[in-house]
Amino acid sequence: MGLISEIVTPGRIVFGPGARHELAALVRESGAQRVLLVTGRDQTRAASVQSNIEAGGAAVATFAVASEPTLQMAREGVDAALAERAELVVACGGGSALDAAKALAILATNGGEPIDFLEVIGRGQSLKAPSIPVIALPTTAGTGSEVSRNAVLCSPEVRAKASLRSPLMLPKVALVDPELLADLPKPVLAAGGLDALSHLIEPFLSVRAQPLTDAWAREGMRRSARSLRRAYTQGLDASAREDLAVASLCGGLCLANAGLGAVHGFAAPLGGSFSAPHGAVCAVLLPLVLEVNARALAARAGDNPVNAKLGELASLLTGRAAPAVPSAAATSQSVHAVVHWLEELVNDLQIPALRSYGMSAGDIPDLVAKAKMASSMRANPLPLADDELTEILTRAL
Repeated sequence: MGLISEIVTPGRIVFGPGARHELAALVRESGAQRVLLVTGRDQTRAASVQSNIEAGGAAVATFAVASEPTLQMAREGVDAALAERAELVVACGGGSALDAAKALAILATNGGEPIDFLEVIGRGQSLKAPSIPVIALPTTAGTGSEVSRNAVLCSPEVRAKASLRSPLMLPKVALVDPELLADLPKPVLAAGGLDALSHLIEPFLSVRAQPLTDAWAREGMRRSARSLRRAYTQGLDASAREDLAVASLCGGLCLANAGLGAVHGFAAPLGGSFSAPHGAVCAVLLPLVLEVNARALAARAGDNPVNAKLGELASLLTGRAAPAVPSAAATSQSVHAVVHWLEELVNDLQIPALRSYGMSAGDIPDLVAKAKMASSMRANPLPLADDELTEILTRAL
């Protein structure tokens, strides 16, 4: 008998060019008269969103998220939501703004300190009360936060990131408009696109993978493979915007329902220790983790169904035909093709090695110890030994 699984999604997903224009109607449907609009550092894109909400008759207060959200920022967001008596939270921005919005919306109704509910580095208490409803409007294509049930917060004190996590954190509406990607700076496009790709590959190989998440992963990987490099080198035309928005959306659905793996297990302590874009960290680690995972599977779990998926992965990303009859030799060739393809993509998108963010060989033992505790590690295809984890980080330098 297979594992019991479940699928969680937002209350609604509204997708397509111009979808942002549905916001005023959605706010009116909610009945909210007081709205907290959570934005990123650059509030330009959110200005029209605010006008749209106000035109519908609701009062709007704003809360700007200037960086990746921290515990202190979450506290400040809760204070803002309570002071404004917010009945609805609208999040407009990248993953940081969306995560901050989901965090403050759930913490405002549950009370207590953020650390009380945080995984790994916190007390891990359950969130019991429903969140203030959230409408999530992403302006980047990477995190998939608009459809996930967690929010990542950084604790500078312990130099790590960890998640608040609960089905109660799923947005009421995910409003995904590919047109909002039109003016993405190239570094944001690259890091976000590679983050989305890792959200597709890791759940596809996860121990918690299931038929629906596999279907989303396949669709997202096809779209990412045909459009990410082209968007970076030639610009974001309408078809590329749609492909990357779909890839990000599928990645968010995959990670919310099938988990991730060692790439994100490492990304949590790395992101908490160094000022490095999350997507860039994932990009550097992805081919290395894939290679080490494949080697470990061949050595210790030759009958693992992930081995067959590695051949399919090569087909999805590189166009290489999947082997008609899976074998150890065919799997090895597929893994080599995928790793080479990923390394070329990371190079073409100008993602630097981890040393460029201040990491050194001396940091590796502490990062390995912290990564082993990360919740994402539990979904990796198999447990990796300390020497395998150390090898990944050493080569990532």
